[in-house]
Amino acid sequence: MRAFYVLDRPDGTTLEAREVATPEPGPGQLLIRVRASALNRGELTSLYAGAAGTARPGGAEAAGEVVAPGSEARRFAPGTRVMGRLKGGFAEYALLDAGEAMIVPERLGWEEAATVPIVFLVAYDMLVTYGRLARGEWVLIAAVSSGVGVASLQLAKAMCAKVIGTSGSGAKLAKLRSLDLDAGIATRGDFVDEVMRITGKHGADLAINNVGGTVFPALVRAAAYRGRIATVGYVDGTLHADLDLGALHAKRLELFGVSNRLRTAEERALTVAGFTRDSLPFLADGTIRPLIDRTFDFDALPQAKAYFDTNTHVGKIAIRL
Repeated sequence: MRAFYVLDRPDGTTLEAREVATPEPGPGQLLIRVRASALNRGELTSLYAGAAGTARPGGAEAAGEVVAPGSEARRFAPGTRVMGRLKGGFAEYALLDAGEAMIVPERLGWEEAATVPIVFLVAYDMLVTYGRLARGEWVLIAAVSSGVGVASLQLAKAMCAKVIGTSGSGAKLAKLRSLDLDAGIATRGDFVDEVMRITGKHGADLAINNVGGTVFPALVRAAAYRGRIATVGYVDGTLHADLDLGALHAKRLELFGVSNRLRTAEERALTVAGFTRDSLPFLADGTIRPLIDRTFDFDALPQAKAYFDTNTHVGKIAIRL
């Protein structure tokens, strides 16, 4: 079968097409015929890459039809439409752990389904599992136009929260008005005063850091009393930041990170089960529709990555097989 591998280089990553054997499912796995996949920053940028010269199967999420279930995954019949996080989604066939598999809602096409697993499961972890977001609370999303940022905006609005988003591009913020973004702040610098003005000096009950260390001090200052601050990315390359212990102490703040790097399969499966129960209905009934910036054909994956690297997209970039 045809597959694309991610090659790590000193100056970033590239994609390489290869002919490889079709995989065989283990007991708890599903062999799926991939119909669509999507691009994700975590595997395509040098900040998160492996050692230079290494190569790995590309594609961290996909949607497709079950071809063959493993002996312990037969609750998924052949032909079932599924989506999930995996390794090797940039291929004609891929293996999906049964604990990661979610049934694709009828409303979603293949490309929409393929853009759900990574960003919406991360958003669920931040907003629900750890963020404990409540109706009417204020959410502040730094870099709201990113894939995780848009998913967090959509899920927060479905949960009846109010959302402020920051971006260095006013044009990107304008595109998100259709998703009911309550307020957009076009800045790459300080946004604390504007957040306090918008919230009537209340601050953000939940702040999401997609950017990194450069915005972390401002998120602490912009947080509300008993606010929660999630860190999910560091695209600025800044892994260290000052922490105002006075604000942390006085506001009773909670700081947490969201990553799957050290989680067990059982922990990841719990998130999938929670999302399926609590949030997938929003996608099934049309409350949430994944935002796709552009869709590329499978053979055009290198061009899709080149477009991804321009950082001009809003939402997700999908791949059609």
